[in-house]
Formats: sequence, structure tokens, C-alpha cells
Amino acid sequence: MTRATELYGQKNHWLPAHGPVVAISAFNHPLNLIVHQVAPAVAVGCPVIVKPADDTPMSARSFVDMLTEAGLPPGWCEFIACDIPTSEQLVTDPRVAFLSFIGSARVGWMLRSKLAPGTRCALEHGGAAPVIVDDSADLESMIPLLAKGGFYHAGQVCVSVQRVFAPTAKARQIAAQLALQADAMIVGNAVEETTQVGPLIRPREVDRVEEWLAEAVAGGGEVITGNRRLGDTTFAPTIILNPPANCRLSTQEVFGPAIDIYAYDDLKEAIGRANSLPYAFQASCFTNHLDVAMQCVRELDASAVMVNDHTAFRVDWMPFAGRRQSGYGVGGIGYTMRDMTQEKMAVIRL
Repeated sequence: MTRATELYGQKNHWLPAHGPVVAISAFNHPLNLIVHQVAPAVAVGCPVIVKPADDTPMSARSFVDMLTEAGLPPGWCEFIACDIPTSEQLVTDPRVAFLSFIGSARVGWMLRSKLAPGTRCALEHGGAAPVIVDDSADLESMIPLLAKGGFYHAGQVCVSVQRVFAPTAKARQIAAQLALQADAMIVGNAVEETTQVGPLIRPREVDRVEEWLAEAVAGGGEVITGNRRLGDTTFAPTIILNPPANCRLSTQEVFGPAIDIYAYDDLKEAIGRANSLPYAFQASCFTNHLDVAMQCVRELDASAVMVNDHTAFRVDWMPFAGRRQSGYGVGGIGYTMRDMTQEKMAVIRL
């Protein structure tokens, strides 16, 4: 680490964290996520231990092998597949300088509470992304964007479109048009090029989504389309109109192919409802009025607000961060590099 430290320190006056990075990743983007965690560590001169999700280990293993083949010194980036107790022991080891965790809030905050003194961290959890639809929104261009943002990866994205707040006069129309998009989507094997909505990660996730939707319907939510399992691991893209505010579909991240539409009469009220959960990540608004767009940008509790695009928009260079219970620290290649370094000042008296 000495040479990398010297080179990096001379250029930027930053030094890598004094010890290894432990990168624990999620299943939903098994290669992309681990690249976002490991590449910054390597770039700033930190050795890194990679622990992928149990369901998707091979992408991370292949990436580590590629780094070694490209010339990274042996042992600088190590792959480990292990159970939860071993993972916890790894993370809490006092020699660890930085934890990069992508996964559930329950696990992430638990691990943070057990870090050794001095260990820094970045946590990326999920949300229940809100969308504000203004009365002036262009529905023709909006509907395909909402469908894409809610259903790609079968909704297994931490910033998937989930809660759409629409003017009362247009809520049913928007739900019906989204239902047409959902019904036209091809659900099946994600390996097939024609598939638009793939499987959920495990059969029990299909059970969970089905249970949450049943609860929402029992509480008064109206099924516009979907709400049925198509196989052991697949579920139909679903649109629910006005589910109750206190059901799990309205208060937690569904991480499945379901979009909720809520009617509202006052924009301020809609923004308040959008901000009512302890999770805050990315949000969006659709409007043709700049003042409405800027009001949403100012008042929505989100680290990023997309105007006239879906909540899951992302490019690799942009900051990516959850607020409140949705995360800690800022992701994105350059931002993670900064997180994994510490500024150092030299004072020289002549």
C-alpha cells in the first residue's frame, strides 16, 4: 500500500484509509454494484475484501479474477463467500478501515452499530420512491417512463417507481394507462432478449409480494391489473389504485413489480404524503410548469429529484445516496473514492 499511498498523496493530498475495505453487495445488480464498491477502493490504494450476496456470487468472483488478470497484486482484492456470522465477524474486525454495504436497512444499520471504533462506512439501502404528477404533466410521454421505472428488474431496484401521487381527476386515467403498459409486458426468463419483466430472486419473495398485495386490497385498494403469480418466481406487473396509507405496500419497499397510484387534491398535501416515510432516496415529478418542478425539487425529501423522468434514472458519475433510514454516505465512483480516503495536511516550518 506504500507506493499507492505516496502517489495518491502527492497528487491530491488524500491518503487511503489505514486498512482494508470490506465490500458487501446485494443481489439485484451483482456485477454493477460490486464494481461501484471495489473499483474506487483499488483506485485509491485500498486492499479490499469482497463479500457478494449469497444468491449471486459468480459475478463478483469473475470481477475479482479479472482484476488479478489485469495485474492487480495477488491478495489486493480477495473474494469470500461466507455465512452471516462469518460476515459479521469480518465486518467488525478492528483491522477493517471502511465498510461498504449495499443491502437491507435492517442488516446495514445493525452492522454499523457493531463496527469497531474508528471504522468508517457507507450504507446503501432501499426506499419507496415517490412520484408527484402535476395536472400539467404530459401523460403520453410519462406513462412509458413510469412503467419502465417500476417494472424493470421486476421492481427489484432500490429506487424503483413505487408510489405515484396523481391529481384526483386524473388518477384513474393514469392507473388505466399504466395497466395497459403492464399488460403488454413480457414476463419470463430474464435470459431471453424479449423478456421485459424477469423473475424475483427467490420463490419466497413472490409469496411476500402476494401477501402485501392481498393486505392492500383487503384494506380497500383497487386492483387495476395484475395481482397474480405467474410461476414459482414470477409475478404479474401490478397496478393498485388508492391502497390504504398504513398497509405495507404503502409504507415499505415492495421490491417487486407493483406500482401504487394515490389520488390527491392539493400539491402540498401530496408532497407531505410522499415525505411521510422514514425512507428517502430518489424521487421524481412530472410537470410542464417550472415553478412546480422547483417546488418539488426543494420540498421532496430525496437526495435526487428527477423532473419528467422516472425515479430510477442513474448514470455512474452522479451521486447516489439514501437519506434518513435509506442510507449513509454518498455513492457514485468519484464520491466513493472520496469516502475511502482521508484528507491529510502537512505544516512545515522553515
